[in-house]
Amino acid sequence: SSSFGPSLLAQTEVQQRHTARSPKMVRARILRAACRVQPLVLGAGRRNFGSQAVSTAKVSQASSGSMPPVDGKPRHGVRKQAVRMTTEEAFVKTLQMHGIKNSFGIIGSAMMPISDLFPAAGIKFWDCAHEYTAGMMADGFTRSTGKMSMMIAQNGPGITNFVTPVKTAYWNHTPLLLVTPQAANKTIGQGGFQEVEQMNMFSDCVCYQEEVRDPSRICEVLNRVIEKALHCSAPAQINIPRDMWTQVVEMALPTGVKIERSMGGQKSIAAAAEILSEAKFPVILNGAGVILADGIDASAKLAEKLSAPVCCNYQHNDAFPGDHALHAGPLGYNGSKAAMELISKADVVLALGTRLNPFSTLPGYGMDYWPKDAKLIQVDINSDRIGLTKPVDVGIQGDARLVAEAILERLAADAGNLGRESRKAVIKEKKSAWKEELSKMDHEQDDEGTTWNQRARAAHPERMSPRIAWRAIQRIMPDNAIMSSDIGNNCAIGNAYPSFKKPRKYLSPGLFGPCGYGFPAILGAKVGNPDVPVVGFAGDGAFGISMNELTACGRNDWPGITMVVFRNYQWGAEKRNTTLWYADNFVGTELNVGVEYAKLAEACGLKGVKVTTSEALEKALSEAIEGQMKRNETTLVEVVLNQELGEPFRRDAMKAPVEIAKVKADDMVE
Repeated sequence: SSSFGPSLLAQTEVQQRHTARSPKMVRARILRAACRVQPLVLGAGRRNFGSQAVSTAKVSQASSGSMPPVDGKPRHGVRKQAVRMTTEEAFVKTLQMHGIKNSFGIIGSAMMPISDLFPAAGIKFWDCAHEYTAGMMADGFTRSTGKMSMMIAQNGPGITNFVTPVKTAYWNHTPLLLVTPQAANKTIGQGGFQEVEQMNMFSDCVCYQEEVRDPSRICEVLNRVIEKALHCSAPAQINIPRDMWTQVVEMALPTGVKIERSMGGQKSIAAAAEILSEAKFPVILNGAGVILADGIDASAKLAEKLSAPVCCNYQHNDAFPGDHALHAGPLGYNGSKAAMELISKADVVLALGTRLNPFSTLPGYGMDYWPKDAKLIQVDINSDRIGLTKPVDVGIQGDARLVAEAILERLAADAGNLGRESRKAVIKEKKSAWKEELSKMDHEQDDEGTTWNQRARAAHPERMSPRIAWRAIQRIMPDNAIMSSDIGNNCAIGNAYPSFKKPRKYLSPGLFGPCGYGFPAILGAKVGNPDVPVVGFAGDGAFGISMNELTACGRNDWPGITMVVFRNYQWGAEKRNTTLWYADNFVGTELNVGVEYAKLAEACGLKGVKVTTSEALEKALSEAIEGQMKRNETTLVEVVLNQELGEPFRRDAMKAPVEIAKVKADDMVE
């Protein structure tokens, strides 16, 4: 025998068993002992367990280390004894140990040794129409549930389609397991079938990656990759050459390591508490880290002690309860003017669980609102991101919830008393004024010297504007609904409208900015939350990137969802840039007016409705949500809008071109 694989005798024994019984009979024999493993719930580094029926070989627990649970299940954090199994059985058992029971992708031969075991193990494989959207589904599932999911596909061209969704999940801080079957070691490097450098491809997209180099290490590597994803709150990759499968090894399932999250250094906590205790106008900025840490209640208690308004970071509208008196709304592009005005008054900003991405604090509504003279306390679980984009007075590496609790305990007894009543009055006044202003904002404004929005209204006076549509939507959306959004003009205009009472309700594309996110993300959210109404939103351009999932989501046991597609026949964000900086020289901005999205949905066996008025939109959306919840129906609501264009994404990055060496068609060589 060699260290690379099982002995010849072991291989012969397996071959003999397989000649006497079918492969599935052999696996059923090995897996026949029933066992329940509970899914991992992600939040603040804690692991709370629910239940899931799976099958696994009975494993005796070592007497040393943690005591085995009375049910004998292979729990994380408990030592196990070595047992004889195949590498694919070892792989699946490790997934069971971590409660990973949902996988998104497209079937391929390089993964079939493990996918063959999924049904017996209690793992659901959601067979999607494209790996790009499968990855977005995994992101939507995990963000909305807090439970880890898995992305897997065929090596080579299947795996390459995961690059964009994995990088999206990275900047969404989503802990995902990326499983990348690889071309076999026997032929790798020869430019064989479906061979590509899969590790290099994802090196900038994951927090950790490792390749399995020996069959006996498959459990060890998989467990480490999963734990890295959890601890770093980001995707992590395991790369597996396909000749690692169907090997027989003797190994113990990994014990696993539980790492307790930190509340930060005591000196920095004390310094932050002192600064906040003396603040005259403290403001809290909640980021994704507050959601991931289950820290919203802790941040609310801290805000209440200080009477500090709480702003939400860009695209994290669910990072603080929208019905709380101190909720100010989202900063950033098309966010809350009240939040911007309030944070501009701050003498201290507590940035809680946010990396302070520079795009999140760009000027809005003509205001450069970031308080440049305010003291800044930044809290992030990743120390590399503290002070990266803004000068920081106190940096705290720690879990957002634990840090908020620790600061609250150390605040002075009279913290928040300075200017408390006047501050509360200002908060109330700014929120009221913005609510009134937003309710009357029907149309988009033109910059001086441009007339596109005026022309768009005149061209189709019968059509809804984006803001009129968003107000109609807000009147119908259930309080407990999960909502997804997409990249593009019409979704961006809607950023000011939704707020949420609970976290994990708002699935935005994030700062990687991929088009085609809204539809698959809401599909993944519904898989994880079958009893909750879900509604996805996308413009017609972005939806075109992910619309192939219409062919998948009506099959078998896919749950029903509601998808709203804004139809304005253009790539709006790019067209807005063209109207402002390129003198209406539209290149590549126009979409096919002949496409009927509602009819495409019907052709795929789903329901499709096309609406042109706010009344019809309210009726269609209400009926679609009812059908989703009562009859498991998937409905696409196509909403025809005028071509008004909102604030451009990147005023900071755009400028009018300067002509120096004139470009002429006559210079083209035939």
